[in-house]
Amino acid sequence: MDQGANGILRDMRTGALSAEALMELTLARISERNGDVNAIVSMRSADELMEEARKADSVTPKGALHGLPMAIKDLAQAAGLECSMGSPLFAGQVAKVDELMVARLRAAGAIFIGKTNTPEFGLGSHSYNPVHGVTRNPYDLSRTAGGSSGGAAAALATGMVALADGSDMMGSLRNPAGFCNVYGYRPSWGVVPRDAGGETFLQQLSTNGPMARSPEDLALLLSVMAGPNPEVPHGASVQDWSLGRADLDGVRIGWLGDWGGAYAMEAGIMSLCEAGLGVFDALGAAVEAISPPMAAAQLWDSWRVLRHWAVASELAVIHADPAKRDTLKPEAIWEVGNGLSLDAMAVTRAGALRSKWFTKAAQLFDTHEFLALPTAQVWPFPAEWDWPKEIAGVAMDTYHRWMEVVVPVSLAGLPCISLPVGFGENGLPMGVQLFARKGQDRRLLEVAQAYHEATNWPTATPSHMRGG
Repeated sequence: MDQGANGILRDMRTGALSAEALMELTLARISERNGDVNAIVSMRSADELMEEARKADSVTPKGALHGLPMAIKDLAQAAGLECSMGSPLFAGQVAKVDELMVARLRAAGAIFIGKTNTPEFGLGSHSYNPVHGVTRNPYDLSRTAGGSSGGAAAALATGMVALADGSDMMGSLRNPAGFCNVYGYRPSWGVVPRDAGGETFLQQLSTNGPMARSPEDLALLLSVMAGPNPEVPHGASVQDWSLGRADLDGVRIGWLGDWGGAYAMEAGIMSLCEAGLGVFDALGAAVEAISPPMAAAQLWDSWRVLRHWAVASELAVIHADPAKRDTLKPEAIWEVGNGLSLDAMAVTRAGALRSKWFTKAAQLFDTHEFLALPTAQVWPFPAEWDWPKEIAGVAMDTYHRWMEVVVPVSLAGLPCISLPVGFGENGLPMGVQLFARKGQDRRLLEVAQAYHEATNWPTATPSHMRGG
């Protein structure tokens, strides 16, 4: 299971590996590692999974993921699997149908073994909840794996799965990837379509996307997840996800660092990210420090209002029932309460700031093909915390202020990959966000694959785990 998804599937196509043997290996790895990290929850029975794997061996392969075990994030509806969303309100609730993304994975032949853990309703970048408990970091079990796709990242890092789905409003594909030394990819908004229903015209903050141990594996999963949904607006055009060789000669990468000092950073993060970006210099690109084109406070003001509004639109019905509201964690109650207090002009002003930032970013991409920021402002923090209350002596005034570094990408709906950059002196992983103009997904993945081939960080082991 330490082999990449593309390699596993090649072996299955040639007959060197059967789905049954792969499932045996998968269940053995889960038995060995999941008890420590608590990444995969709501597991199906081993007998049922082995029977499904044997059935996959007995039929003609039906899709790109035929016979590959996968665990679905516990925010997504997958028929026959519990979907608790980390909330006691939905504990034990079994989905009756697949949502669109899950249906595409199933049609491609994936075998769903269970779910991956997430914070309650996906709020916050620390995967703990009262239903399934806390997911721990494979590199230090006393630390968080991040979130909200923390279960997915930890499952990948421990080799329990070769591919994982995730979702990202405020860094939920990127932050846990950085914390767990794997790759997380937030596609251009609309590449992976939403299901019909809800505020599909107005809510353009969150998106589903892939996680993996290499960019070429991300592209494989995107080839299944992506594609238009005629029932929703604002979809992206079809892209070819077969990656070519990237030429980085003369490519300019703009390093935004700590956004001119606006984003507090724990010691060691900036220097490690800069060292990681130095790989691109060796590949022929030029990494240049650039000044932020817009005040971080304006981005935050826009983000805070639009996020309040989006969360309230999802949870307002629950919040309106006092008995149900009392089950919500304080952060959810705070988000919904603020969202319900907004007026139309507040949302309009936030949208105008968002549009201004999109324009500024587009102008930056006229001179720099890619931009870069750290994936996180803190190292993986103690698993017993709810969230970091301060960074380098700077108090965090909300439960998500410590994640502010991911806002520029999310607000503009840009394609972004979290690249592993190695380990700090504390032995903990970190990542860097590399992002591009909207629609440049394939090019970004090709460049990331060149970086991966030069580094291959997901196979590395920090010295404290080697006993050195």
